[in-house]
Amino acid sequence: MPHVLVIEEDSATRGGLVRALSAADHATSSAATGMAGLQAAVENRPDIVLLDLSLPDLDGMQLLTMLRAAASDVPVIVVTSYDDEGRIIAALDAGADDYLVKPFGFGSLLARVRAVLRRHHSAPARRPTLVLGGLAIDLSARTAELDGRALALSPKEFDLLSYMARRAGQVVSKQELLAEVWRMPYSHADKTVDVHVSWLRRKLRESGKEPRYLHTIRGVGLRLDIPT
Repeated sequence: MPHVLVIEEDSATRGGLVRALSAADHATSSAATGMAGLQAAVENRPDIVLLDLSLPDLDGMQLLTMLRAAASDVPVIVVTSYDDEGRIIAALDAGADDYLVKPFGFGSLLARVRAVLRRHHSAPARRPTLVLGGLAIDLSARTAELDGRALALSPKEFDLLSYMARRAGQVVSKQELLAEVWRMPYSHADKTVDVHVSWLRRKLRESGKEPRYLHTIRGVGLRLDIPT
């Protein structure tokens, strides 16, 4: 049963798509904002994403680029009211697998979903990875590479890096990292996170003063960014 993630701001349209897909025996999930959709795509690894370009928090083309970077193996069909040729070409060049203009019949949408899934299933199997600039993380094999070179990470360093990578662009507090990565309660005297961040930075060839990926937001937490 293929899993389809619908990223659509309009609640009526989103509900209609979910109902039509469910009736066609697809597992479905949905998000009303770009950041919620990106997080769902990275964490849940759907078989395909339906992406509207009109979103309340992110430009749809920006989100498409982020999806291609963070979940490169998940196909994307753009489903939008923009019908100008320039926008269509830009979306396909940015990595969209298909482009469908509203309004459309659900039969046409389902046929497009089947066609994209057939193409991806017939392609050579690819291991699930997060790709953020020169950083590539294989979640199933628990390995990571930086600029094509393997990183020698301890189990907790990998857990920390992969947790931050799945939340790229978001500020994560030390309390959350201790709770989710170490399963420990937070204490202001606890330096566990700071120590592991320092070790991880050395392996990523960066420092707190000159960060590439791991940026400290003073008084708030840590954020992983894709280097420009």
